[in-house]
Amino acid sequence: MSKHLSRLIASSKFYTKPSPRLQLQQFRQPIRFQGTVEPGKGKGPISWKSFSVFAVTGVGVLGFFYYVKNEKEMAIMKERKRQLGKAAIGGKWELVDTEGKTRKSEDFLGKWLLIYFGFTNCPDICPDELEKMAHVVDDLEKSDMKTAIQPIFITVDPQRDTKEIIGKYVREFSPKFIGLTGTIDQISRVCKAFRVYFSAGPKDQQDDYIVDHTIIMYLVDPDGEFVDYYGQNKNREQVGASIQINIAKYDKVNKKSWF
Repeated sequence: MSKHLSRLIASSKFYTKPSPRLQLQQFRQPIRFQGTVEPGKGKGPISWKSFSVFAVTGVGVLGFFYYVKNEKEMAIMKERKRQLGKAAIGGKWELVDTEGKTRKSEDFLGKWLLIYFGFTNCPDICPDELEKMAHVVDDLEKSDMKTAIQPIFITVDPQRDTKEIIGKYVREFSPKFIGLTGTIDQISRVCKAFRVYFSAGPKDQQDDYIVDHTIIMYLVDPDGEFVDYYGQNKNREQVGASIQINIAKYDKVNKKSWF
């Protein structure tokens, strides 16, 4: 700008030079930036309300992904069970209990069963297995799962094992046991259904004999389907742990969806 023009502006009545005080007031004006916290208001770009909404949304998204993952796992388990099909063990049967009452497999639907086949004149194996079975049932009821298992003893020697003899025999191990017998034909059918081998040995001078038979406990689920089996090589802790795992799998597959 030329000196002549500067003098002209300075002398103009339209130009007034700001006073030092006005310049100082303008300098002291607060500079406000968008998104910063203003003094005295205590609010920023993220409030507690918006943070809460964000947190709830995040939890909802995580919950949804967990639900989808869980549903996928159950679908895989159901499909695997369908592909494998029902094991050719177990099925419908009809026998007689220690009170002379007819008991059918359908009577036990909705319950977990632990079934053992044996005979009351068995010298050592059957007593050992039934004692183990009684401990397993008690252990499961005392566990965190509080699982109720119905123990059942089925004789493979119906000619000697009457309902009265079986009743007295099973009570020696546990009052929870249900003892079952039947005709030779009924026993043959239930043994065939569970693939139980049994054969009476030769009689001695007192007409006593030993019955050779399969030494296995059978686990049956509330749908009446065979699930697992346990031989002499499994102790009470192993049997109990396996039953709990099978029950957990069953509950997971059969539990209702959230929706």
